Amino acid sequence: MKHLYILLILLVFVACGNSEKSNETLQEDFNTNEIVITKSQFSSGKMQLGKLEEQEFNQTIKTTGMIDVPPQNKAIISTFMGGYITKTPLLVGDKVKKGQVLLTLENPEFVEMQQQYLEVAEQLNYLKSEFNRQKTLFDENITSQKNFLKAESAYKSSLALSNGLRKKLTMLNINPASVEQGRITSTINLYSPIAGFITKVNISNGMPVSASDIIMEIVDTNHIHLELSVFEKNILNIKKGQKIQFKIPEASKETFKAEVHLVGTSIDETSRIVKVHGHILNEEQTNFIVGMFAEADIITETNTSLALPKDAIIEVENDAFVLALKEKTNDYYYFEKNKIAIVNQTENYVSVLNTDNLINKAILIKGGFMLLAEGDE
Repeated sequence: MKHLYILLILLVFVACGNSEKSNETLQEDFNTNEIVITKSQFSSGKMQLGKLEEQEFNQTIKTTGMIDVPPQNKAIISTFMGGYITKTPLLVGDKVKKGQVLLTLENPEFVEMQQQYLEVAEQLNYLKSEFNRQKTLFDENITSQKNFLKAESAYKSSLALSNGLRKKLTMLNINPASVEQGRITSTINLYSPIAGFITKVNISNGMPVSASDIIMEIVDTNHIHLELSVFEKNILNIKKGQKIQFKIPEASKETFKAEVHLVGTSIDETSRIVKVHGHILNEEQTNFIVGMFAEADIITETNTSLALPKDAIIEVENDAFVLALKEKTNDYYYFEKNKIAIVNQTENYVSVLNTDNLINKAILIKGGFMLLAEGDE
């Protein structure tokens, strides 16, 4: 039994010695131009080989903005005359059609205006008849010019007053023809000028409103767009038709696409920014809400160059390296260390310089960071 314990202790020392030797050799190898990896290391580290491939790299201008709609797709609901809310069945988020009743207002002044219009309309018939009679008499030299001009003035003044009141009633959505038939109402309805969704409701039943109050807001989301703010120093690089990649950071990690449609022609004097209008591609497949904050990259130029996946890059003391396969045997992979210069990068790829020694060579594109980690132990 004693001999067995001695044998086990010797085996432990040998194993530890081999492990330390392996790590020391790896560290020494990484500090030289050659790295040797066993087949088991390659397999257990889930390493992969690949080659240089062409990838597109974009020159971009970073900017921010928001989801918005054109001015004609947004409507502010207000009234030409104040009143008290008697009916408001809609809530924020409700969908409305163009011409749909939004709310009902009541005001005694509506009655007074209709009464005045009715009185003027009745007088107008008499004044028109008198004007025609005086004109006939004047043409036949039976009456004086003074009487004719007096009748003409009274008729035209009354006609102007009637037309003005008629226009006011129409603006209040009161039918003048109904008033002329004696149907007088104390309430008026406000109708939706566009189809869309209610985004703001600032009223409740019984609440008084005046002509300057914003009662509701309606937004038609059938054509949303991207409204971006670009700094003055970058605006000369922005052109119509350029591609835009943007994200809604507070709502999604997905990247969406748009296109520059209009570039502003004036600079805000305070912020020194210019507005850029972008059309969202495949907007029917999105579910954006007006006012969402957006982070965007406007692509000003696209270049194609040889690139490698980011996982292929090994960084040591501010230098970047890749490992190119030099030789492969039944038990070992022999890699040659190559220093590179990184030019551009995307989320997954990096564009590299001095690739002459890497053309058509197999390169370790996955698992290289594990070699660095082992070498540091």
